Amino acid sequence: MKIPITINQNQLLDVLLNVATVRPVFIWGAPGIGKSSIVEQFAAEFGLDCISLLGSQLAPEDIIGVPQIIDGKSVFCPPRMIAREKPYCLFLDELNACSQEVQKAFYSLIHDRRIGEYRLPEGSIVIGAGNRAQDSAIVKPMSSALINRMFHVELVASHRAWLEWAGQSGIHPLILEYIGLRPDHLWRQPPKTEEPFSTPRSWHMLSDALHSFGDKIDDRQLEILACGCLSPHHATQFRAFIKQIRNRYALSAIIDGEQKWPHAPEDRDALYFLAQSFRSQLIKELPADKNKLSANTQTFSFRAKALVKDLAHISLEIAQMTVAAEEGESLPDWFIVEIVRDLPRLAEKSK
Repeated sequence: MKIPITINQNQLLDVLLNVATVRPVFIWGAPGIGKSSIVEQFAAEFGLDCISLLGSQLAPEDIIGVPQIIDGKSVFCPPRMIAREKPYCLFLDELNACSQEVQKAFYSLIHDRRIGEYRLPEGSIVIGAGNRAQDSAIVKPMSSALINRMFHVELVASHRAWLEWAGQSGIHPLILEYIGLRPDHLWRQPPKTEEPFSTPRSWHMLSDALHSFGDKIDDRQLEILACGCLSPHHATQFRAFIKQIRNRYALSAIIDGEQKWPHAPEDRDALYFLAQSFRSQLIKELPADKNKLSANTQTFSFRAKALVKDLAHISLEIAQMTVAAEEGESLPDWFIVEIVRDLPRLAEKSK
């Protein structure tokens, strides 16, 4: 499915409140991005029970029901889960993972809100959802007839919207702080290999596990939890973040000159995390055009160059990674030129 624009979870709630009440909506998005939880939240706000059906586990008779003979005529009896007296929200999850026969069984339910002689109660809402082909998930082509029966949106992860939700939903404060520092770690594209990967759902799982272990969790337990939920790189970075908190390192204090970069060999993972967080702040704070520097950002740029030099004296490799060009996320060219001019050894990795 190709949709020219994407929406975040707050925008999706607006769409559901205004569109799903009159037309079926289909939500496309990567696994773990929050499709199911948003539909459940929408149903709760609308005052409706949310009944979920998992398309990948359904057979046609699970939708259309089984026939009974009544007065010499066959009558299909829809499943009790669907045939309800009061209006409700019917959520058809993984709809594009079910077989073509099951998809056909959904036609009248989605378009006419009807199964045989049974009609959904007035005020009921039908919402579908599914993963995308590029997500390494189980998906099957949807027929044009089924696609054309629904309004389509594509959901993407938004750290701002997620943090707003997470702050009200009991997500562990360490995770809130970490994603606040590294919003790019909230979600990553599902890998081609079989390994954990970071999503809003996996961060929620990690939060539950951290709450369960409590404050006395040791480094080995933290490693097990992080590696069991997150992408390997993110797991390493999160553990380093916890370590630098425990060792009372703070990036803001380092930038302000109140602390120095950690330099002990046993603190190398904390140094790496702080350096990556420093890089993210540079990208955020420094303008692409040097002529647009304000007095504050000019002062910050002077301090930043000094910090990169200090970092290079501790670890040239980490300093190189801090200023290295990356696809879609690089430091301003003028800043790199000035850094390389003062510290030529960084030139190899910064281009």
